[in-house]
Amino acid sequence: MRSETSALGLFIWETKKWWEMLLASGQVESIFNVENIQIEKRSIGINQYWFFILAWNLENISKKETFEKIKELAEKENVLFVQIETLDYLEEENIYKDLFKNNIWYYKKFITPFTAIIDLEKTEDEILALMKPKWRYNIKLATKKWVVVKSVEKTEENIKKYYNLMQQTTSRDKFSGNNLDYYIIFLNKLENSELLLAYKDDEVIAGWIFVFDKEVSIYYYWASTSKKEYRNLMAPYLLQWEAIKIAKFRNSKIFDFLWVADPKSKNDPLSWVTNFKKKLTPDIRKVSESYIFINKKVKYSLFKILRKIKSLIK
Repeated sequence: MRSETSALGLFIWETKKWWEMLLASGQVESIFNVENIQIEKRSIGINQYWFFILAWNLENISKKETFEKIKELAEKENVLFVQIETLDYLEEENIYKDLFKNNIWYYKKFITPFTAIIDLEKTEDEILALMKPKWRYNIKLATKKWVVVKSVEKTEENIKKYYNLMQQTTSRDKFSGNNLDYYIIFLNKLENSELLLAYKDDEVIAGWIFVFDKEVSIYYYWASTSKKEYRNLMAPYLLQWEAIKIAKFRNSKIFDFLWVADPKSKNDPLSWVTNFKKKLTPDIRKVSESYIFINKKVKYSLFKILRKIKSLIK
Protein backbone atom coordinates (compact mmCIF):
# COMPACT_ATOMS: atom_id res chain seq x y z
CA MET A 1 0.00 0.00 0.00
CA ARG A 2 1.42 3.39 -0.98
CA SER A 3 1.11 6.35 1.35
CA GLU A 4 -0.61 9.63 0.48
CA THR A 5 2.91 11.04 0.16
CA SER A 6 3.41 8.86 -2.90
CA ALA A 7 -0.04 9.42 -4.34
CA LEU A 8 1.67 11.35 -7.11
CA GLY A 9 3.23 8.14 -8.41
CA LEU A 10 6.70 6.64 -8.64
CA PHE A 11 9.53 9.12 -7.97
CA ILE A 12 13.07 8.93 -9.36
CA TRP A 13 14.40 8.13 -5.87
CA GLU A 14 12.34 4.93 -5.81
CA THR A 15 13.77 3.49 -9.01
CA LYS A 16 16.37 0.83 -9.71
CA LYS A 17 18.33 3.30 -11.87
CA TRP A 18 18.70 5.64 -8.89
CA TRP A 19 20.09 2.88 -6.69
CA GLU A 20 22.47 1.79 -9.46
CA MET A 21 23.73 5.37 -9.67
CA LEU A 22 24.28 5.52 -5.90
CA LEU A 23 26.28 2.28 -5.95
CA ALA A 24 28.29 3.18 -9.07
CA SER A 25 29.23 6.61 -7.67
CA GLY A 26 30.27 5.15 -4.32
CA GLN A 27 27.72 7.10 -2.30
CA VAL A 28 26.41 3.93 -0.68
CA GLU A 29 28.07 0.68 0.37
CA SER A 30 25.03 -1.49 -0.31
CA ILE A 31 21.23 -1.40 -0.56
CA PHE A 32 18.79 -3.67 1.28
CA ASN A 33 15.07 -4.26 0.91
CA VAL A 34 12.87 -4.89 3.93
CA GLU A 35 9.14 -5.18 3.28
CA ASN A 36 9.52 -3.00 0.14
CA ILE A 37 11.43 -0.38 2.12
CA GLN A 38 14.76 0.49 0.52
CA ILE A 39 17.61 0.85 3.01
CA GLU A 40 20.93 2.45 2.06
CA LYS A 41 24.05 1.53 3.99
CA ARG A 42 26.34 4.57 4.04
CA SER A 43 29.79 5.20 5.50
CA ILE A 44 30.62 7.88 8.06
CA GLY A 45 34.34 7.06 7.91
CA ILE A 46 36.54 5.40 10.55
CA ASN A 47 35.03 2.07 9.44
CA GLN A 48 31.60 2.99 10.81
CA TYR A 49 28.26 2.93 8.98
CA TRP A 50 24.66 4.13 9.16
CA PHE A 51 21.38 3.26 7.46
CA PHE A 52 19.40 5.81 5.49
CA ILE A 53 15.72 5.35 4.63
CA LEU A 54 13.62 7.70 2.54
CA ALA A 55 10.19 6.85 3.92
CA TRP A 56 7.43 6.95 1.33
CA ASN A 57 5.10 4.61 3.12
CA LEU A 58 4.90 5.69 6.75
CA GLU A 59 2.08 3.28 7.41
CA ASN A 60 4.25 0.34 6.40
CA ILE A 61 7.41 1.44 8.22
CA SER A 62 5.46 2.09 11.42
CA LYS A 63 4.34 -1.52 11.70
CA LYS A 64 6.05 -3.16 14.65
CA GLU A 65 7.02 -6.29 12.73
CA THR A 66 8.53 -4.24 9.90
CA PHE A 67 10.56 -2.03 12.19
CA GLU A 68 11.78 -5.05 14.14
CA LYS A 69 13.18 -6.46 10.89
CA ILE A 70 14.94 -3.14 10.21
CA LYS A 71 16.45 -3.19 13.71
CA GLU A 72 17.60 -6.79 13.22
CA LEU A 73 19.30 -5.80 9.96
CA ALA A 74 20.92 -2.79 11.67
CA GLU A 75 22.35 -5.11 14.32
CA LYS A 76 23.56 -7.62 11.73
CA GLU A 77 25.27 -4.89 9.67
CA ASN A 78 26.66 -3.27 12.84
CA VAL A 79 25.46 0.25 11.95
CA LEU A 80 25.49 3.07 14.50
CA PHE A 81 22.04 4.42 13.72
CA VAL A 82 19.13 4.42 11.30
CA GLN A 83 18.07 7.77 9.88
CA ILE A 84 14.58 8.04 8.43
CA GLU A 85 13.39 10.97 6.34
CA THR A 86 9.83 11.51 5.22
CA LEU A 87 8.79 13.13 1.96
CA ASP A 88 5.36 14.67 1.48
CA TYR A 89 4.73 17.17 -1.32
CA LEU A 90 1.04 17.23 -0.47
CA GLU A 91 1.66 18.43 3.09
CA GLU A 92 -0.57 15.79 4.61
CA GLU A 93 -0.62 15.58 8.40
CA ASN A 94 2.09 13.21 9.60
CA ILE A 95 0.05 10.91 11.84
CA TYR A 96 3.22 8.93 12.70
CA LYS A 97 5.15 11.92 14.05
CA ASP A 98 5.48 10.29 17.49
CA LEU A 99 6.83 7.04 16.10
CA PHE A 100 10.46 7.96 16.77
CA LYS A 101 9.89 10.18 19.78
CA ASN A 102 12.84 12.21 21.11
CA ASN A 103 15.07 11.18 18.20
CA ILE A 104 14.85 14.17 15.90
CA TRP A 105 18.60 14.82 15.39
CA TYR A 106 19.85 13.91 11.95
CA TYR A 107 23.31 13.18 10.57
CA LYS A 108 23.14 14.36 6.96
CA LYS A 109 20.02 15.61 5.19
CA PHE A 110 19.06 14.08 1.87
CA ILE A 111 15.75 15.93 1.70
CA THR A 112 15.84 19.38 3.28
CA PRO A 113 12.74 20.23 5.36
CA PHE A 114 11.63 22.99 2.98
CA THR A 115 11.52 23.21 -0.78
CA ALA A 116 10.15 25.50 -3.49
CA ILE A 117 7.83 24.03 -6.09
CA ILE A 118 5.87 25.01 -9.18
CA ASP A 119 2.50 23.43 -9.91
CA LEU A 120 2.94 22.41 -13.54
CA GLU A 121 -0.77 21.94 -14.02
CA LYS A 122 -0.95 25.73 -14.23
CA THR A 123 -0.57 27.36 -17.66
CA GLU A 124 2.73 28.95 -18.70
CA ASP A 125 1.15 32.39 -18.33
CA GLU A 126 -0.04 31.53 -14.81
CA ILE A 127 3.42 30.27 -13.86
CA LEU A 128 5.06 33.44 -15.20
CA ALA A 129 2.50 35.61 -13.40
CA LEU A 130 3.58 34.13 -10.06
CA MET A 131 7.21 35.13 -10.62
CA LYS A 132 8.59 38.45 -9.47
CA PRO A 133 8.33 41.05 -12.29
CA LYS A 134 12.10 41.54 -12.31
CA TRP A 135 12.61 37.82 -12.85
CA ARG A 136 10.19 37.76 -15.80
CA TYR A 137 12.11 40.71 -17.20
CA ASN A 138 15.41 38.82 -16.76
CA ILE A 139 14.07 35.90 -18.82
CA LYS A 140 13.17 38.28 -21.66
CA LEU A 141 16.46 40.12 -21.31
CA ALA A 142 18.48 36.91 -21.73
CA THR A 143 16.56 36.18 -24.92
CA LYS A 144 17.15 39.71 -26.24
CA LYS A 145 20.86 39.32 -25.49
CA TRP A 146 20.88 36.22 -27.72
CA VAL A 147 21.50 33.72 -24.95
CA VAL A 148 20.59 30.27 -26.27
CA VAL A 149 19.73 27.26 -24.09
CA LYS A 150 20.36 23.76 -25.43
CA SER A 151 19.73 20.29 -24.07
CA VAL A 152 23.03 18.65 -25.01
CA GLU A 153 24.18 15.06 -25.36
CA LYS A 154 25.59 13.61 -22.16
CA THR A 155 29.08 13.15 -23.57
CA GLU A 156 32.20 13.47 -21.47
CA GLU A 157 33.12 16.60 -23.45
CA ASN A 158 29.84 18.34 -22.61
CA ILE A 159 29.94 17.23 -18.99
CA LYS A 160 33.46 18.66 -18.74
CA LYS A 161 32.09 22.01 -19.97
CA TYR A 162 29.59 21.91 -17.11
CA TYR A 163 32.27 20.79 -14.64
CA ASN A 164 34.54 23.70 -15.60
CA LEU A 165 31.68 26.07 -14.78
CA MET A 166 31.08 24.20 -11.52
CA GLN A 167 34.69 24.75 -10.46
CA GLN A 168 34.27 28.49 -11.09
CA THR A 169 31.01 28.50 -9.12
CA THR A 170 32.30 26.63 -6.07
CA SER A 171 35.37 28.88 -5.93
CA ARG A 172 33.25 32.05 -6.27
CA ASP A 173 30.43 31.09 -3.89
CA LYS A 174 32.48 29.10 -1.36
CA PHE A 175 30.78 25.70 -1.33
CA SER A 176 31.81 22.15 -2.19
CA GLY A 177 30.86 20.35 -5.38
CA ASN A 178 31.28 16.78 -6.59
CA ASN A 179 34.08 15.44 -8.75
CA LEU A 180 33.84 15.03 -12.52
CA ASP A 181 33.31 11.27 -12.34
CA TYR A 182 30.24 11.75 -10.15
CA TYR A 183 28.51 14.00 -12.70
CA ILE A 184 29.38 11.57 -15.51
CA ILE A 185 27.86 8.68 -13.55
CA PHE A 186 24.83 10.71 -12.45
CA LEU A 187 23.94 11.83 -15.96
CA ASN A 188 24.60 8.53 -17.70
CA LYS A 189 23.02 6.21 -15.13
CA LEU A 190 19.80 8.23 -14.93
CA GLU A 191 18.09 8.03 -18.31
CA ASN A 192 15.69 10.90 -17.58
CA SER A 193 18.44 13.26 -16.45
CA GLU A 194 19.40 16.08 -18.79
CA LEU A 195 22.22 18.58 -19.07
CA LEU A 196 21.12 22.03 -20.23
CA LEU A 197 23.80 24.50 -21.26
CA ALA A 198 23.36 28.21 -21.93
CA TYR A 199 25.47 29.72 -24.69
CA LYS A 200 26.44 33.21 -25.72
CA ASP A 201 27.74 32.71 -29.23
CA ASP A 202 30.11 29.73 -28.79
CA GLU A 203 30.82 30.34 -25.09
CA VAL A 204 29.13 28.14 -22.46
CA ILE A 205 28.11 30.56 -19.70
CA ALA A 206 25.78 28.47 -17.50
CA GLY A 207 24.86 24.83 -17.00
CA TRP A 208 22.07 23.08 -15.09
CA ILE A 209 21.40 19.41 -14.41
CA PHE A 210 17.76 18.32 -14.17
CA VAL A 211 15.82 15.11 -13.76
CA PHE A 212 12.60 15.21 -15.78
CA ASP A 213 10.40 12.55 -14.21
CA LYS A 214 6.84 11.54 -14.95
CA GLU A 215 5.50 13.00 -11.71
CA VAL A 216 8.11 15.30 -10.18
CA SER A 217 10.84 17.02 -12.20
CA ILE A 218 13.81 18.17 -10.16
CA TYR A 219 16.35 20.96 -10.51
CA TYR A 220 19.47 19.26 -9.19
CA TYR A 221 22.80 20.99 -9.87
CA TRP A 222 23.79 24.36 -11.28
CA ALA A 223 26.89 26.24 -12.36
CA SER A 224 27.64 29.55 -14.06
CA THR A 225 30.59 31.49 -15.40
CA SER A 226 32.52 33.97 -13.30
CA LYS A 227 33.47 36.08 -16.33
CA LYS A 228 32.15 39.59 -15.75
CA GLU A 229 31.19 40.20 -19.37
CA TYR A 230 28.64 37.39 -19.19
CA ARG A 231 27.26 37.87 -15.68
CA ASN A 232 24.71 40.50 -16.77
CA LEU A 233 23.16 38.34 -19.52
CA MET A 234 20.78 36.66 -17.04
CA ALA A 235 21.37 33.18 -18.49
CA PRO A 236 20.29 31.31 -15.30
CA TYR A 237 16.76 32.75 -15.54
CA LEU A 238 16.27 31.74 -19.15
CA LEU A 239 17.78 28.34 -18.40
CA GLN A 240 15.34 27.72 -15.54
CA TRP A 241 12.40 28.84 -17.65
CA GLU A 242 13.36 26.46 -20.48
CA ALA A 243 13.63 23.62 -17.95
CA ILE A 244 10.20 24.42 -16.50
CA LYS A 245 8.72 24.31 -20.02
CA ILE A 246 10.40 20.94 -20.70
CA ALA A 247 9.00 19.50 -17.46
CA LYS A 248 5.54 20.79 -18.32
CA PHE A 249 5.75 19.38 -21.87
CA ARG A 250 6.59 15.97 -20.38
CA ASN A 251 3.48 16.13 -18.21
CA SER A 252 5.24 16.33 -14.85
CA LYS A 253 2.89 17.54 -12.13
CA ILE A 254 5.48 19.28 -9.94
CA PHE A 255 8.74 21.14 -10.61
CA ASP A 256 10.89 20.90 -7.49
CA PHE A 257 13.70 23.41 -6.94
CA LEU A 258 15.03 21.44 -3.93
CA TRP A 259 16.61 22.94 -0.86
CA VAL A 260 15.40 26.25 0.47
CA ALA A 261 15.92 27.87 3.84
CA ASP A 262 13.56 27.53 6.78
CA PRO A 263 11.30 30.61 6.48
CA LYS A 264 11.52 31.11 10.26
CA SER A 265 15.33 30.99 10.41
CA LYS A 266 17.42 34.11 9.86
CA ASN A 267 20.72 32.20 9.71
CA ASP A 268 19.80 29.17 7.64
CA PRO A 269 22.84 28.14 5.52
CA LEU A 270 20.53 27.82 2.50
CA SER A 271 19.49 31.48 2.57
CA TRP A 272 21.91 32.40 -0.20
CA VAL A 273 20.26 30.07 -2.75
CA THR A 274 16.71 30.63 -1.52
CA ASN A 275 16.36 34.20 -2.78
CA PHE A 276 16.79 33.12 -6.40
CA LYS A 277 14.26 30.30 -6.10
CA LYS A 278 11.62 32.31 -4.21
CA LYS A 279 11.52 34.87 -6.98
CA LEU A 280 10.68 32.15 -9.47
CA THR A 281 7.89 30.73 -7.30
CA PRO A 282 6.18 31.80 -4.07
CA ASP A 283 5.18 28.20 -3.25
CA ILE A 284 7.40 27.15 -0.32
CA ARG A 285 6.43 23.91 1.42
CA LYS A 286 7.67 21.84 4.32
CA VAL A 287 8.04 18.38 2.81
CA SER A 288 10.30 16.42 5.15
CA GLU A 289 10.96 15.44 8.75
CA SER A 290 13.99 13.51 10.05
CA TYR A 291 14.08 10.79 12.70
CA ILE A 292 16.82 8.67 14.21
CA PHE A 293 16.81 5.20 15.72
CA ILE A 294 20.05 4.65 17.68
CA ASN A 295 21.46 1.16 17.33
CA LYS A 296 24.82 1.52 19.11
CA LYS A 297 24.22 4.01 21.91
CA VAL A 298 27.78 4.28 23.29
CA LYS A 299 29.45 4.54 19.89
CA TYR A 300 26.75 6.92 18.71
CA SER A 301 27.31 9.25 21.68
CA LEU A 302 31.07 9.21 21.05
CA PHE A 303 30.49 9.92 17.37
CA LYS A 304 28.32 12.97 18.19
CA ILE A 305 30.99 14.32 20.55
CA LEU A 306 33.73 13.91 17.94
CA ARG A 307 31.54 15.58 15.32
CA LYS A 308 30.86 18.48 17.68
CA ILE A 309 34.60 18.93 18.35
CA LYS A 310 35.32 18.83 14.61
CA SER A 311 32.74 21.56 13.94
CA LEU A 312 34.27 23.79 16.63
CA ILE A 313 37.77 23.38 15.19
CA LYS A 314 36.69 24.53 11.71
